[in-house]
Amino acid sequence: MNIIKRIELKNFRCHDEFSLNCDKPTTLIIGENGSGKTSVLEAIYLALRGKSFKGVDREIYKNGADFYRAEIEINDGQKIIIRFNGQKKEFEIDEKKSLRLPKKNRYPVVLFEPDDIYLVGSSPSRRRDYFDELFKQINDNYSVTLSKYNKALHQRNDLLKREIISRDDLFSWNIMCANYGAEIIKWRMQNLAKINEKMTNIYRNIAKNNDSCSIKYLGAEVDEGKYLRNLENNFERDRILGYTTFGVHRDDYEFIFNDKKADGSASRGENRSMILALKFIEAQILEQEVGKKPVVLLDDIFSELDEMRQKHLVDNFKNYQIIITSTSVPKEMMADKEL
Repeated sequence: MNIIKRIELKNFRCHDEFSLNCDKPTTLIIGENGSGKTSVLEAIYLALRGKSFKGVDREIYKNGADFYRAEIEINDGQKIIIRFNGQKKEFEIDEKKSLRLPKKNRYPVVLFEPDDIYLVGSSPSRRRDYFDELFKQINDNYSVTLSKYNKALHQRNDLLKREIISRDDLFSWNIMCANYGAEIIKWRMQNLAKINEKMTNIYRNIAKNNDSCSIKYLGAEVDEGKYLRNLENNFERDRILGYTTFGVHRDDYEFIFNDKKADGSASRGENRSMILALKFIEAQILEQEVGKKPVVLLDDIFSELDEMRQKHLVDNFKNYQIIITSTSVPKEMMADKEL
């Protein structure tokens, strides 16, 4: 069953007005680069997750406009309306307005962007962001704890920039960073274990070989007490540099291919098959953990994949609603809407 039935946009990015019916399991949006295809996916993501994956609200409304509006009709007839007037964003559902999208109205989303293909060899911050967004969807507590950690870290870093600072000045922030950081490590490792349980089997189904792959967490496997001691032991270094050098905000994830670091040992095709496997696992885990089928948003990635991987992509997501953007019609697909 489709989750999204219809989309209507006004003053959203480059769109004056735009509407799209999503009455088929797969919706294909065709258009040239810069025609606003990704903006449609952004609006869907905003309606289902409560935030954009591209930018802040003041960047979204069309040049020359002073507001934007997005309306998404869900399969049960419910409408999610998002308005932003340049100062305040509000969500309206069943004539009830709120500043945030209520948790009960959120849907899981699998977003596949072209940059995701290069995740294996990307920067640590890009990989952290990727997995943080996934884990936030799996567990609301992860999202809350990560937000609290980042606020405490920001306060600690502000203090470290002062000319004169003592260890005592940092004590309360060290406690909070250690508490939240240890919880984040625990959730990251638990969620990563669920991914690794499936990774090799799904990869082999794509690649049709006996290679193995997994994802390793490059972080401090410490409890709260050890985390706190590490922060305290790094005081002099942090004071000189003016920022916190230890913590989950600096951890990384490493893709392993046949017991070696994938970045440098796996081929381009093997890396892409690993990312495909990860995306398929993402959809499965979200459905299992959240209890709702995710909407799959594929943003112009067919040009990055060969015919074999394109087929796997469509086959593995066939039980989900898929909305695809592309500059041309992929094989065996018909366009529902052209921009």
